[in-house]
Amino acid sequence: MKFTDGYWLMRPGVTARYATEVADVRAEEHRLTLYAPVKHVRGRGDTLNSPLLTVECWSPAEGVIGVRATHHAGSVRRGPEFALPGADPGSGKVHRDGDVLELRSGELTLRVDTSGPWRLEFTANGRVLTGVGERGTGFVTDAAGRHFMLGQLELGVGESVYGLGERFTPFVKNGQVVDVWQADGGTTSEQAYKNVPFHLTNRGYGVFVNHPGKVSYEVGSESVGQVQFSVEDQTLEYFVVHGPTPKQVLERYTGLLGRPALPPAWALGLWLSTSFTTDYDEATVNRFVGGMAERGIPLSVFHFDCFWMRGYHWSDFVWDPDTFPDPAGMLARLKEQGLRISLWINPYVAQRSELFEEGVRNGYLVRRADGTVWQWDLWQPGMALVDFSNPAAVAWFTGRLRRLLDQGVDCFKTDFGERIPTDVVWHDGGDPEKMHNQYTQLYNRAVFELLREERGEGEALLFARSATAGGQQFPVHWGGDCESTFNAMAESLRGGLSLGLSGFGFWSHDIGGFEGTPTPTVFKRWVQFGLLSSHSRLHGSKSYRVPWDYGEEAVEVTRAFTRLKHRLAPYLQRAAQQAHLHGTPVMRAMVLEFPDDPAAATLDRQYLLGDDLLVAPVFTDSGEVDYYVPEGTWTNLLTGDRVTGPRWVREQHGFHTLPLLARPDSVIPLAADDSRPVSDWADGVTLLVHAFADGAERTVVVPRSDGPGESARFHLRRTGDRLTVTTDSAAPWSVRLGGPEGPLHARPAGTAEAELPFPA
Repeated sequence: MKFTDGYWLMRPGVTARYATEVADVRAEEHRLTLYAPVKHVRGRGDTLNSPLLTVECWSPAEGVIGVRATHHAGSVRRGPEFALPGADPGSGKVHRDGDVLELRSGELTLRVDTSGPWRLEFTANGRVLTGVGERGTGFVTDAAGRHFMLGQLELGVGESVYGLGERFTPFVKNGQVVDVWQADGGTTSEQAYKNVPFHLTNRGYGVFVNHPGKVSYEVGSESVGQVQFSVEDQTLEYFVVHGPTPKQVLERYTGLLGRPALPPAWALGLWLSTSFTTDYDEATVNRFVGGMAERGIPLSVFHFDCFWMRGYHWSDFVWDPDTFPDPAGMLARLKEQGLRISLWINPYVAQRSELFEEGVRNGYLVRRADGTVWQWDLWQPGMALVDFSNPAAVAWFTGRLRRLLDQGVDCFKTDFGERIPTDVVWHDGGDPEKMHNQYTQLYNRAVFELLREERGEGEALLFARSATAGGQQFPVHWGGDCESTFNAMAESLRGGLSLGLSGFGFWSHDIGGFEGTPTPTVFKRWVQFGLLSSHSRLHGSKSYRVPWDYGEEAVEVTRAFTRLKHRLAPYLQRAAQQAHLHGTPVMRAMVLEFPDDPAAATLDRQYLLGDDLLVAPVFTDSGEVDYYVPEGTWTNLLTGDRVTGPRWVREQHGFHTLPLLARPDSVIPLAADDSRPVSDWADGVTLLVHAFADGAERTVVVPRSDGPGESARFHLRRTGDRLTVTTDSAAPWSVRLGGPEGPLHARPAGTAEAELPFPA
């Protein structure tokens, strides 16, 4: 939200007051409290008839410093609030040297000179990261009498801002106005399904605004040298999170708010959907499943979208008896074929649903202030909202889902959760403005915890559309409603990369696009992209996404890339473990891996998949693709071609290849079994060794496929023309050097060490 009219003037009806200096301070062992008048105090008379801001500074975790600025402290604060499971109130130490106060936490220091004008300066290792200057802490009132707290943090020359959730606008957020406010706006607008008040920059820090309601950002827009954030409240709280690398920023941030659960490995395989408004019944499902098998395309999960329930009944969680007369038997037959089952749900109850009257009678639905149930006719006629702030309503809702789990359902697509009204009353007395964004957290948490309870740790999995800060704990999320075009494919990727830089480890999208029907070219290119994402689902709106609808070559491409993903499963599961343990996303913006390469700062049409694979999807009918290669010699995993960077590359690719490049000195473990995502990955594993320099060493972990931990470990070291491999694996293994056609060295079971020739 903008308050100023250029540099000198305020907008009509707007009055602003900013902290000017430090009038008094209370220094404790772990906390500073600064008292800041909004004008220079020359004498006692200046202390009268003027506001005094209270600014508290502390460290909730190592390398993180919090700032809370308050105008009137007596206002009633209602929840919900963001949970901070990683907070440690004993972090940070206060030091004083005359007029200069410092709060130190890890390598991060907040410095305040109480003798000068108002300024908070954040430094690390003697380097200034950012600062809060003369207009950086204050409050504003507008013509309508609304009261806003605002903060401003300085941007350095060349500093770029990323994150703020899954945003489909330009990847670098400088110059943008961003409102953190849940909306169902598709992927073609500035609205977002997943709004997160957290951004990071390429200067080694991130900032989390600890306010679950609407946060309005001016990112180098109202004041081009500042990131401004404001909330309609009497208090504004934010945390500066130090890295110094972007990965370390995400590790500290997710350590504070919670890291992603580890999804089951079976979810890495291909998901196929009925699509949305298409006609389907059990015969259609069998035709789809059988068609995939006949064409040699392995399928891992079958998804039933909305119309598994009767029209006008969403959501009553009752199978449509005319379409699916024997749901339990059908699910059993599908599971006999090795498939997992996903069902679409949403948190709304239509008036026609049998649950509506029960929800009204028991107080399970959100109400207005006059006691009537909140309803409207968008999406479902007369629909109401389940009140997830009511524990009894949560038990009622999840109890219905438990019946479906008993039938054989494995996971749920938790759709919607964005259009939440503010003219309502919540069971727990929560603030309606805060609940607008927080509703999705309560919804997804309720379903995820049910799955964890029923299926066990490591087996719980959602396919969720909406989220806010902390939502990364309940994976997986997908990108929402996109069109079936190259533009939509590119904007989806931008959104996923932004979400990854907002603390989310796993992200997917509708292969082929949701709205409309893709051309065969778009479909085949999207299949490549989708099967080189953390999770892969074929899904559409009014048309099917079975590959044979797009030609025989589409079948071949889908088969080849599904089988490639299965072979990459141990590599991908290791990346999933990194997301779970450290908060590093599986799909990584180039700036996350190469923060010191200026060319990587703006790249949003390519990404790193895990540590070592660069993926550049093709977004053209012609097959032409431009991509950037960082320093070193990179090897195409599909063709064996080598590219040496740093430089830009332009290539032409048919539908069976794309830029999929292995990093210099990398070792990629490939599973022997390409027919399914879950197997004994260590048994027959092949280690692909790429551009291994003399003196290079690398340790490769082959993870377990049935949960956390590892099943084998390999250590590789090159000395001159020899490559030494040692392992704790008792299973057979192989090493392939230099690309898909390079020499293969196979070793039988029980080989603990091998010395192999390494060609120049």
